[in-house]
Amino acid sequence: MRIQSLSLRDEDTLGQLWRLQHMAYRLEAKIIGFQDIPPLLDTMETLQNCGETFYGCVDDGDGELLGAVAVAEEEINTLTITRMMVHPDHFRKGIAASLMQHVFAEHPDLPRYIVSTGTRNQPAVNLYRRFGFEPVEAVQIAPGVELTTFHKNKL
Repeated sequence: MRIQSLSLRDEDTLGQLWRLQHMAYRLEAKIIGFQDIPPLLDTMETLQNCGETFYGCVDDGDGELLGAVAVAEEEINTLTITRMMVHPDHFRKGIAASLMQHVFAEHPDLPRYIVSTGTRNQPAVNLYRRFGFEPVEAVQIAPGVELTTFHKNKL
């Protein structure tokens, strides 16, 4: 496995990413009880034009995309982790943790990182807490559905 930048201009990469995103986020939607999470509304075109930077964990053997993370600088001196996805067949193999480490290595000098996830998505919450993210806000986005935003500040 290796982690690399993903070009959304490459049709094969874009297709793999779109399929991975829909597979992973359908599971999150089920966990949190909300089907209209933004990544599930993406088309290949909206994904390609989202303006985010993507890194993928790729199988060395067959080139399959096992997981991906996307980031965007939505505020000055802040990096937002906008998407995190792992292929369900590859859960619990450290892929999400490797992607997180890669993000920090690629963007080491920023004073703050932000990520949000469904409050009931315990695997994601555990991952972000393990990397030093602290919850700062929880917002109800639909009846019975809460989204928690986490910050990680450099000291």
